[in-house]
Amino acid sequence: MPKVSSRYEGLGVGFAPYLQPPGPEVVRLTVGEPGFDTPREIIDTAISELDAGKTKYTRGQGSVELCQAVADYLAEHQDLEVSADDVLITPGAKQALLYSFMISTMPGDEAILLAPAWASYEPMLQFIGAVPVHVSVKPDDYHPDIDAIRAAVTDKTTMILINSPCNPTGAVYTPEEIEAIVEIAVEHDLWIISDEIYARLNWMDYPHVSPASIEGGAERTLIVNGWSKSWAMTGMRVGFLTGPSAAMKAAIKSQANSASHIPTFMMEAARVALSCDDAVDSFNEEYKKRREILIQGLSELPGLRVGECEGAFYAYVDITGTGMTDIEFADGALEAGVQLIPASLITGGEGFVRISYAADEDQIIEGIRRLKAWLC
Repeated sequence: MPKVSSRYEGLGVGFAPYLQPPGPEVVRLTVGEPGFDTPREIIDTAISELDAGKTKYTRGQGSVELCQAVADYLAEHQDLEVSADDVLITPGAKQALLYSFMISTMPGDEAILLAPAWASYEPMLQFIGAVPVHVSVKPDDYHPDIDAIRAAVTDKTTMILINSPCNPTGAVYTPEEIEAIVEIAVEHDLWIISDEIYARLNWMDYPHVSPASIEGGAERTLIVNGWSKSWAMTGMRVGFLTGPSAAMKAAIKSQANSASHIPTFMMEAARVALSCDDAVDSFNEEYKKRREILIQGLSELPGLRVGECEGAFYAYVDITGTGMTDIEFADGALEAGVQLIPASLITGGEGFVRISYAADEDQIIEGIRRLKAWLC
């Protein structure tokens, strides 16, 4: 038989080996899956659109109404001035990320990632021939090491990726840190990809800041976001990309020649979702409650160091005090009936596990009980 393209050789799959659903007897604290049902008005709108026959081809960029709603949403929540013409609705935020990587790099170009970074960034860059350059964050709070970022820039660097609030660490970068990264990008004329999928899940007393809002940032920042996390719409696969007009023309070409557009009946449902602030606020209050339960429970276990869990819905836990590797810890936890993710599956994650507190509250409590019975 013919050979498979060599571009797949060595291409990682990130956390996938530890994301396989376990049996019902196992407490699953792995996936970034909101532990809530999608708000009813979103479901009803999608059903209504299906009943109305919205199953045909439509505007590839996304409906005019939805693109305008995204622009209005960014103005309201992030004080960003974005034209609806520069908004692209994508089949999930992952697709938006891929487009942004294609726009900001060519084969052989270097892209700076702040390690540990979300598991899909590195293989996506490798898939298109770009070179991921991992710059470690500060070990005490997982925030950017600005001097290290500056030192990592070479004449091959074309892009810096920011993910705040961060998966897997939960860090929320300060406005000053975002400003410093923008300064580096301006100095070296680099693109910034800002993955803002967790922008509404910020538990700190300072705001989430997009680099596009900083002077010099708008003309070089591509913002990736979507509906999965804040509106509990992971399986509906709706994301968006926005940025400078020239870049968005390229993004629209990317979609026209690959995915065409998201499901037509989902466009109005996504527009309705952007007005469901009560649901987002309610989900966030529950996340904060679950966060406290998890932090308190983990802090009582021997050998673990738990950070502040500043945003998103992950605890990034240092397990080196147990004397185990993160793989050994995750495998032992699974034997104890709790599924976790060992962070050594990604660059810079050795000695840590990621625990999601998006799970139901009773599952979190039971998971802590089982870990305590195993470790104590």
